[in-house]
Amino acid sequence: MESVANQQKSLKAILADKKDHRNVLLLYGRDDAQHYLIEQQEALIEVKDDLAKHDLDVIVIVASELQEPDRQFLMHDYKLIPSDEFSGWLIGKDGEVKQTYQKPVSSEELFNQLH
Repeated sequence: MESVANQQKSLKAILADKKDHRNVLLLYGRDDAQHYLIEQQEALIEVKDDLAKHDLDVIVIVASELQEPDRQFLMHDYKLIPSDEFSGWLIGKDGEVKQTYQKPVSSEELFNQLH
């Protein structure tokens, strides 16, 4: 699992690099709702091998660590509502959003969306 806070690239560039090669689960959480991000990450750690089998990368974003250009990108392209406690987007290798989530998602539901 990666965080955009550690990256030199913009979120848009990171996602563009993954297009055609990797599926992406993009997770956003407000600072006061990080328990949702933790819950989601703990569920995914349990199925780490399955993430690899599905070519699925997970990107975790905490609101306070998000740079303004990335926030604007998410609001425009992914319809992020910054006041939402948690948002998730399953992005296919084609770069299109396959599913959006307003709460943590089970690994089973996630993998079913990729088939």
